[in-house]
Amino acid sequence: MSRRPRRLRRTDAIRSLVRETRLHVQDLIYPMFIVEGEGIRREIPSLPDVCQFSPDMLEEEIREICSLGLRHVLLFGAPHASRKDEAGTPAFSEYGVVQQAVREIKKIAPDICVTTDVCMCGYTNHGHCGLLDEQGCVDNDLTLGHLAAIALSHAQAGADIIAPSDMMDGRVARIRDALDSGGYDHIPIMVYSAKYASSFYGPFRHAANSAPQTGDRKGYQMDFANANEALIECALDVQEGADILMVKPAMAYLDIISRVKQHCGLPLAAYSVSGEYAMLKSAIQHGILSEAAVYETIIAIKRAGADIIITYFAKDLAKMLRACDQ
Repeated sequence: MSRRPRRLRRTDAIRSLVRETRLHVQDLIYPMFIVEGEGIRREIPSLPDVCQFSPDMLEEEIREICSLGLRHVLLFGAPHASRKDEAGTPAFSEYGVVQQAVREIKKIAPDICVTTDVCMCGYTNHGHCGLLDEQGCVDNDLTLGHLAAIALSHAQAGADIIAPSDMMDGRVARIRDALDSGGYDHIPIMVYSAKYASSFYGPFRHAANSAPQTGDRKGYQMDFANANEALIECALDVQEGADILMVKPAMAYLDIISRVKQHCGLPLAAYSVSGEYAMLKSAIQHGILSEAAVYETIIAIKRAGADIIITYFAKDLAKMLRACDQ
């Protein structure tokens, strides 16, 4: 036989030499949950080894992140339930939990890239991602102004990237206008373009205390049976001025990641969500899978076309990658 593919699989050194897909620590974003209060560093039961932090308790975690070579974090805010209201006003307060955390992180590690999630679900007393009309449905157009106000407040606090996750039509254009008008035309928008109404969000909603009190989010998040719709959503976000697109979740949506990467010219992020993390973590803890399954899963997401991967395994992966380099 003149052609033997196995020749290139014979040793670790040869396999590494011809490897098509490579993961770098710079590709990873680590999500973090910020809560109100002081002295809080609390592990999340549904997300083992992932914690909630009050802004004053961030230093040790941020220094560990930096020591591992990670350069990117994504912040989610979880205010006290008593402060939530119908309009989600704690989300755009100058003294909101995310705004405080951004300022604190920039003091600790000025060079770390801080991305902030822009949505209302964690700040409203009804748990939906926008303002409700008289029928209890999310009012798309009325919500846009609030999202723009949240984004602007994050930029004013020092955020490097704004990431709207609400899935309202027209939000990118409205946020872009608010940022540009406020003197923040240099700040990119990484938009949750194809965010599906998924059952894989359960642990996150517990961590952020953001589950809807009534109904569900199928009226604005995407039907998981649809693929062409994802391309439409991405195309609209490109037209409105997005800088980075995102697909969420990742593991069960590799086909969507691939199609978006093929059809859209922007950098692409994929969010490996809380349910994906919890499943793998549980299987590893029970000895069903080895930790190698984490790396294999993330490589699959990268191989599908993601340039950026948001994952709760970011610290673990950074340690794996460092070990491979030694």
